[in-house]
Amino acid sequence: MDASAVVQKVMEEQVVRVAKAVEEQLDDQIAKLDNLNDDDLEKLRERRLRQYKQQAEKKKQWAALGHGEYQDVTVEKEFFSIVKASERVVAHFYRENWPCKVVDKHLNILAKQHLETRFIRLNAEKSPFLTERLKIFMLPTLALVKNGKVEDYVVGFDELGGSDDFSTEELEDRLAKAGVITLEDGPKPQLRAGASQSKRSVRQGGASTRDDDTDED
Repeated sequence: MDASAVVQKVMEEQVVRVAKAVEEQLDDQIAKLDNLNDDDLEKLRERRLRQYKQQAEKKKQWAALGHGEYQDVTVEKEFFSIVKASERVVAHFYRENWPCKVVDKHLNILAKQHLETRFIRLNAEKSPFLTERLKIFMLPTLALVKNGKVEDYVVGFDELGGSDDFSTEELEDRLAKAGVITLEDGPKPQLRAGASQSKRSVRQGGASTRDDDTDED
């Protein structure tokens, strides 16, 4: 048996093992459901109701803090109040140029989809204290804040394919990997490897970025 046949056989055996494990898990779950009595079903309904109420209360609290909108922060000290009040914050340090406007459009979409996170933007030129303190040297820069601390940065477009035609999903996945937003299925494999996927790109057809490249601060 040649090497390729051996590899193929090993892969087939692994697939069979995984399929069998999944089947056993499903059988266990079905058996548990079959054995539920009225009291068990009532407990499940009560637990689900509590979860719904908790989720509704969280959404209410997030909305009160400004989650769900992509907002300007014009006073530097307000930044500290925001990162103290919200567990997760995406802060876009921007300048009035094309690359920053591209990021704005993506973040405006994501802010509405990810209520668990606060999305804000600050004009770097009008926020000298924060820009220096957070070592912002290139625009656009996203400061990714968790529990009051900047844990990560997305600087320019290098991590997003190096150009302004990246998709909202690509930025969304990068933020999920940093833990500042939540995806139900977790971060995805590198999207740019599958360029054939449909993309929510905000690049305007025919627009040139030659004079609006990413700026060093």
